[in-house]
Amino acid sequence: MTTTEHSAPWETPYDTFSTKWNHYPRDVIPMWVADMDMPHAQVITEAVMRRMTENRIGYPGYGGKRLAEALVARLSERHGLHGLPAGNAIFMSCVPGLHATARALASPGDAIVVQTPLYGPFLDAISTARLQRQDNPLVPGPNGYEIDFDHLESVITPATKVLMVCNPHNPTGRVWRRAELERLADVVLRHRLWLVSDELHNELVFDGPYVPFASLSHELAMRTITLTGPAKTFNTAGLSTGITISHNEALISRVRAITHGLVSGYPNVLSEAAWLAAITTPEGDAWHQATLADLRANRDQLTAFLHDHAPRVAYHPSEGTYLAWLDVRAYDWGKEKPGDFLLEHAKVGLSDGLGYSPTGAGHVRLNFATTRPVLDEALNRLKPFLA
Repeated sequence: MTTTEHSAPWETPYDTFSTKWNHYPRDVIPMWVADMDMPHAQVITEAVMRRMTENRIGYPGYGGKRLAEALVARLSERHGLHGLPAGNAIFMSCVPGLHATARALASPGDAIVVQTPLYGPFLDAISTARLQRQDNPLVPGPNGYEIDFDHLESVITPATKVLMVCNPHNPTGRVWRRAELERLADVVLRHRLWLVSDELHNELVFDGPYVPFASLSHELAMRTITLTGPAKTFNTAGLSTGITISHNEALISRVRAITHGLVSGYPNVLSEAAWLAAITTPEGDAWHQATLADLRANRDQLTAFLHDHAPRVAYHPSEGTYLAWLDVRAYDWGKEKPGDFLLEHAKVGLSDGLGYSPTGAGHVRLNFATTRPVLDEALNRLKPFLA
C-alpha cells in the first residue's frame, strides 16, 4: 500500500491509489465503498510477483481451466454445491455479470424481480437493458430483514422472466437460510423464472451457514446462474475478476453470446494467480480465518456502540458481508439523504440508502472492514448525532 505522511492513527490506511480513500476530502473517514482496509494475504503478493518475475503474463494456455476447477472443487467441498462443470465458467467481475445475465435472460419489455433495498448495480443492469423492474421490498423482522413472500407472488406477472437475488445480501447483511431459499426456489419453479444469484460475499459469513442457491435441487440448478469472485473475501477488488457459472450449458451459451467480443472469458493472469493462491493454500485459509475474526470483532463493536449510544437507530447485526445497514429515520436529519448530513457534520463518508432503491430512503450503509483506530474514530464522530 502506498501511503502519504499521516498525523493521526486513523489515517494509517490512507492509500494514494485507493478510490475509497480519495473520494472524499482527507478529513473525512471513508466507510462507503466495499473495500477492506486490511492488507491482503502475503501469499497473494508472492503469487502475483512470481508470475511477473517468471515472465508468464502472456495469453493463458488453458483459459483459466485450473482456476475454474479449483473454484468448483471449493464450492463443492465447502458449501455443498456439487456438479458444476468447470467448462461452463465465464470469467468476469460480478457487475458485468449482472448486466450480461439481465440481457441474456430477458428481452426489452420483460421484467426482473428483485428484493430491495439492493446493491445499485442490480438496478442499473435492469434499467440499462430496458427491462421492467419489479421491487419486492424486504420487511424488518425480529431477527433481521425478511422476504415478503405474499408480496412477491403479487408482483410477478406474465412479463416476469428473472429473479435476481443477493446472498449474502448487500446492503442488509442477511444470509438467507435454507428454508427461505427453498420458498424462493418454489416461486422460481412454479413461475418458470430464471434465477441469477450474486454470491460474491459467500465466504464472509458470521452467522450462517451460507447455502448456495443452486445447491437446493437439480431442477433449480438448471434454472440458475451463479456469480461470485474473490474481490470481497480476499480484498482484491483492484484485480477485477469473478466467475459466472451454471450447471446449464445453454444458459451460459446465452451469456457468452451477449458478451462476445466484450469479455475475454478467461481471467487476467495476475488475477488468476492471486485467486488460486487464496483458495488453494494453507496461508490463504489462515488469512481468511484471521480476517473473519477481525471483521466479527468490528461488527460486535459496532453493535455494542449502537446499543449503548444510538438507541434510535434501527439495526440488525450483519450475518454476513462487512456492511451494516442503519435505519436513521427516527432523527430529523435522517429522513432525507442522511449520508449527506453525516458527511458534512460528522465527517464520515457513508453510502446513502437511496442508492439502493427508494426503500433505502432514511438509511445509510456503513463498511466496518477497517482497522480498530479507524472504527473508533468514526464512531466517536458519529456519536453526537446518534444520541
